[in-house]
This record gives sequence, C-alpha cells and structure tokens, in this order.
Amino acid sequence: MQDESEDLMVQAAWYYHVEGMTQAGIAERLNLTRRRVNEMLAQAHETGLVSVHFNSPLSLCAELEARLCNRFGLEAAVVVPTPSEPTLVHKVLGKATADYLTRLINARKPHAIGLGWGTTLRETIMSARPQNFEGLEVYSIMGGLTHGTEINTFEIVRSFAERFGASGNYLVAPIYMDSAEAREAIVAQSSFRKALQAICNADVGLVSVGDVSDKSLQVRYGLPDGVSPHDLVSSGAVGDVIGRYVDSEGRQIDHPLNHQVMSPELDDFRKIPTRIVASGGQHKHAIMRAVVAAGHVNVVITDAACATHLLDDRAEV
Repeated sequence: MQDESEDLMVQAAWYYHVEGMTQAGIAERLNLTRRRVNEMLAQAHETGLVSVHFNSPLSLCAELEARLCNRFGLEAAVVVPTPSEPTLVHKVLGKATADYLTRLINARKPHAIGLGWGTTLRETIMSARPQNFEGLEVYSIMGGLTHGTEINTFEIVRSFAERFGASGNYLVAPIYMDSAEAREAIVAQSSFRKALQAICNADVGLVSVGDVSDKSLQVRYGLPDGVSPHDLVSSGAVGDVIGRYVDSEGRQIDHPLNHQVMSPELDDFRKIPTRIVASGGQHKHAIMRAVVAAGHVNVVITDAACATHLLDDRAEV
C-alpha cells in the first residue's frame, strides 16, 4: 500500500492536471498549504509519478474522489483501494480517516468534533498519531451501549480525546430509551438539551453508518429487546446513521425506534458544517448511497467498490 505522501501527491496532481484546479483550490480541498501543494506537484514530475499518464493504481481513486465531489456536491472525498480481504476494509478506512482528520484539524483548528461509534472509528483512533490539540472538545453524538465494549460511544470519545489531547464530553444515556415518552422526559432536562445543542454546534461530525444485517454492530449490540432487523426492513430501512434508521432515499422510516434514539434529529445534525461519513464494504452500499445522496453528510471516506456503487445510476439499493 502506498504511503500517505504518495496518496496526497496523486490527488494533488490529478486535481491540477486533470480537473484544472488552482493550487489554492487544491490546498483548500486537501487541507494543505499552497507551498506544500507546489512541492508535491514538482515532486510528482521529478519522480515520474506524473508524465503523460498517471503511474499509480491510486489514480483511479483520485478520479472517483473527483466524481463523488462533483456528483453529490461534497466538500471532499477520500477513496482507498478496496482490499481483497473484506475484513480489512475497516483498517484501511481507519488509516485514511485518521490521516484526513489530522490534516483537517491542523488546517482548520475546529473547536469541537462530534463522534459516532463503530469499528472504523475505532481503527481511526488506533491509526492516528498522538497529538495535542489544546482546546479541542470532543462530543459523543449518540448515547452508548449499556454493556462495555471498545467500540462503544463512550470508549470512542475517551480514546479519541486521549490520542488527540482533547477534552471528552459524553451523552450519558443509552442509545435507545424504552419509549418515546421516556426520551422526551430525558431531553426535557436542561442538561440534555444543552448537550444536544453543543453536539450540533460542533464544527465537525465524524460518523459511520450501519446496515440491517447481522454484520451491523448496531443490530448485534444496540437494538432494544423486541426490535428485530426484520421489523426495520419491513418498515423500509436500509440502515442507520447516528442511530436513526432511514430508507433508500435517506428519509427516516416510520418506526418507534426513531422516536426513542438518543441522538440529534437529522435536520439538527445537518447544522454541523463538516459532516464526515467513514464506511465501506459491500454490505454498506445501500445505506451509504442513501445517506450520501440525501445530503446528510458532505465528506465521504470509503473504498473504491463502494464509491463506484455510489456513482452507478443503475445500481439498486
């Protein structure tokens, strides 16, 4: 696998030579300085990476990134080669997400980041180099599991805060309350209202998405008693984002679970300026297509096969 510097070099060269972007535009897209972009373009020629054509398998990924941004009006896209072993997709995406997020934090100096949960986000934390971003606040976007696991929202926030030298803030509640009335009672408390407001006032939101198969951690660990994947599919669900189950067009399904979830409403979540989804794998194709096409997110980090599916008008969700 190529290292991060070659990946960025290929992206910069693609944007400059094929997309016709300015160096200033490339710097903003990749969260780099103009000087660094200029150096990368020069190095691409010197090393022979760029000549008449691109001499790297990552050029396909760069093309997919550009097409995703143009098609869905994204702020940015990061596409990695799809690993031949499906179980490695979380690790590959975690590395890409850690690299992108670190560059973004260094370039934009956000005051607050909201985090979801899942294996890809755990791999993101494990791949990130320890740094000290003084003054950065990290919030859990969702409630947590009632039993311990390293992919729980609480553990994700704690580990992220430790790795990035940030302050952690937790939404101390289960992912799903017992009823809509119970959720309303909790949210009526000023501390929870303020917590939800703080989440949506973040500069960046980083989430994953889940499908409705037994591969989904949400299905295996997070659904309350009495709710089955079959119930959700019968109601039109293709998966969830921040614990809210949506249909193939990204609309919340009519199911009681969506009134019990301890997370912001999707309209409120969309107030976060930069909303990143990091997910991939064949089982995520339908939910990724729904979430991206609906505009719930504006930065996509995924694998090449999933990116191709998102761009295929003939694909069924």
